[in-house]
Amino acid sequence: MLKSIFSIAILGLCAGTVKAQDMLQALGHSPDLYINHTVKKGENFYSLGRTYGVTPKQIASANNTTLEKGLQLGNELHIPLTSANFSQKAGASGTPVYHKVAEKETLYRVSVSFNKVPLDNIRQWNNFSGDGLKKDSYLIVGYLTSGGGGAVAAATPAPKKPAPAPAAEEPAAEPVAEQPALPAPTKEGAKKAEPRPVQEQPEQIAEAPITTAPATTRPAPVATGDNFEEVYNQQTSNGKKAANEKGPGTWFKSNAVGKYYALHNTAPRGTIIKVTNPLNGKAIYAKVLDVIPQMKANAGLIVKLSDGAQQALGSEETKFYCELSYEK
Repeated sequence: MLKSIFSIAILGLCAGTVKAQDMLQALGHSPDLYINHTVKKGENFYSLGRTYGVTPKQIASANNTTLEKGLQLGNELHIPLTSANFSQKAGASGTPVYHKVAEKETLYRVSVSFNKVPLDNIRQWNNFSGDGLKKDSYLIVGYLTSGGGGAVAAATPAPKKPAPAPAAEEPAAEPVAEQPALPAPTKEGAKKAEPRPVQEQPEQIAEAPITTAPATTRPAPVATGDNFEEVYNQQTSNGKKAANEKGPGTWFKSNAVGKYYALHNTAPRGTIIKVTNPLNGKAIYAKVLDVIPQMKANAGLIVKLSDGAQQALGSEETKFYCELSYEK
């Protein structure tokens, strides 16, 4: 009796191992995405083509070989993910394809790496909200839509949904724009912000301090706490003492999760700016880090925002029209 129970337990463990191996994990970067497949007995280019919904020539090309050479048992193959066999539409169905979250990887970065799949699609497929990701969690980034074959039809475990990253009091090092730094022009009546050193973040280029024309200096407001909206209300007396601007803005790369940051030419560092998209009424609150670098690409801009705010403002454009409100 005990021997039988032990045998059943062993079989259960083996079955769990097989299922884990059958998980489809997306590899590579857009547009050259693929999944791995280990060649089993009786498989060839044509059977794998039917299984995964791609042509035999596409499989051979992805693996730098030819159809004439055939396949060897145990070979590790790259199976290309194309528009014919891989769907990232909101209502997609089929076999889920996963991505393992790397350290400090953001939801926006995952989207860019996987064909710029809409962030809302990723949230919907994985049943979570927000932008925070946890290292080593698994995200569904699309669905293999080919039918039939054994490898594709195999049971796929559902990894735990990605847990939101824990909120921090303040980022240890605040993100800055990925732009070369040059002196920035000063608007009439602008206040000079006192320069301070900026630490480098991964995938970012720290900007050198910007020298502005002499102007009256005032202490920069201190933004404390997790809620920038509360700080904004304190600084502007609930909007009663606020300066307003309208004009074009754009984005800079940032690793910040759950908070937004801005470059602005007149508001002192630490000021919280309310940014509104007048096309849809959506608004966010961003903390000023520095002035906008003086360069041709930034001509005429009134603000640059960390790219995490792009989804929150509902904008898909490189440049966007916005309304700003901040402490006078």
